Amino acid sequence: MTDSRLLQIGLIVKPHGLRGEVCVEYYADSPLLLSDHVWLQKGKSKPTLHKVVSTRTHQGRELLLLEDCRDRNCAETLRNVIVLVPESSLPDPDEDEVYLYQLEGLEVRLEDGSSIGHIVNFQFNAGSEVWVIETPDKREVLFPATDQFVTGVDLDNGTVTIAPPEGLLDLYLGGE
Repeated sequence: MTDSRLLQIGLIVKPHGLRGEVCVEYYADSPLLLSDHVWLQKGKSKPTLHKVVSTRTHQGRELLLLEDCRDRNCAETLRNVIVLVPESSLPDPDEDEVYLYQLEGLEVRLEDGSSIGHIVNFQFNAGSEVWVIETPDKREVLFPATDQFVTGVDLDNGTVTIAPPEGLLDLYLGGE
């Protein structure tokens, strides 16, 4: 396989055209991650390495053509397949940036230091990043991760500090 952990950067959502291209819901900022090889994983199977022939953007999504998939029938078999790359291939984030995978599992605190829970997942709604925070009693809080509401990220201490909009926590936690 690879010496580096594999990270999901996209999901193949459907075939495109007749030549074997697939349409990828792409989660990364740089299409350069698709320029050489990608790992594909279907369900719980072991990821497999595939050579990328070409990539291009079409209607806000990336289209990917793989060396071993040159017709629509093959492309159809790749529907809902996860696209992965080795962690080592990711560029270093800027000083004020982090990757989402680095946030998963971090403790979420309010500015007064009280703990809300831990980040367990992410959602993307209309281009907005939403963190799924699980409280100690297993309730879920959907938190809009914007610069306005995220006041600090401390990877070394494993914490994120937030200033949620008024009423948000009451909505999920019932005024606790």
